[in-house]
Amino acid sequence: MTDRRQFILSSTALLAGAAAPSLARAQAQGYPSRPIKYICPWPAAGATDIVQRKLAESAGKILKQSIIVENKPGAGGTMGAIELVNAKPDGYTLAQIPYGVFRIPHMQQVTYDTLTDFTWIICLTGYTFGLVVPVDSPVKSIKDLVAWAKANPEKFTYGSPGTGTSPHLAVEEFAQKAGIKLNHIPFKGSAQNIQAIMGGHVMGTSDATSWGPMVDSGKLRLLAVYGSKRVKRWPDVPTLNELGYETVADSPYGVCGPKGMDPAVVKIIHDAFKKTLDDPAVLAMFDQYDQTVIYMDTAQYTKYARESFFAEKATIERLGLTNKG
Repeated sequence: MTDRRQFILSSTALLAGAAAPSLARAQAQGYPSRPIKYICPWPAAGATDIVQRKLAESAGKILKQSIIVENKPGAGGTMGAIELVNAKPDGYTLAQIPYGVFRIPHMQQVTYDTLTDFTWIICLTGYTFGLVVPVDSPVKSIKDLVAWAKANPEKFTYGSPGTGTSPHLAVEEFAQKAGIKLNHIPFKGSAQNIQAIMGGHVMGTSDATSWGPMVDSGKLRLLAVYGSKRVKRWPDVPTLNELGYETVADSPYGVCGPKGMDPAVVKIIHDAFKKTLDDPAVLAMFDQYDQTVIYMDTAQYTKYARESFFAEKATIERLGLTNKG
């Protein structure tokens, strides 16, 4: 009797195991059956918001379903990550998770685990970051900034889209290597950051290229960019790297979901967003904001996330910014 019962239980388990992939495929075949929420953890009208809306529009056409971008700014761009922790892993809540999730946990207590709480679905692009000042500023170059800051320690104020963001950390790394101390003023995203410099509330701004139109119109001066090479839009502007400060930042990003997502649904989302990289409208928007295609599939993006988390731990410790209270 016992042997018969064990045989039945074993057979049932085998049948259930065999049926599981079929059930997952059946569920995936019906996905998406309703609108998808795609969280932008930055304010409306900033570069990330505008690019993310174009990606959502393009992927929505491919999926034949609306992808609604919802802005949740604050916390250094990590509000999307915070929301994903409590979201159902059904593919109907996605988010842009910025590079800050790899470093902020080493700086302060957070409510998420970067290594276990997310599904890293696809990486799509990255930023051009740079440091700008008003055109009438006495600081005309990075050399001028270093000299001015040495003569006036902690007096040069610069804005960023938030503490722990790449535009913040890149300047702090540069400042450490230049032997200067600057005064960081964090904002809740690019829109506020640009408003601050245009309103004369800070002396400089470190951010992605939301400042581009003001540089092109002659209202702001671009001192340096943070990529590994110069930007074709401003070919005369040096990189911090070539100036000898060994600072590179481009912060790749894409689409993430909660942990525990059905791999079949993940593949549907991945494939739809990958196709957006062939959309001329998306590529034109990348060009407008000086972003390049940085594609990683799910496995590559997951590996990149893990490696970046530990690399940022070393950077934060080197900069002396570890403070978890």
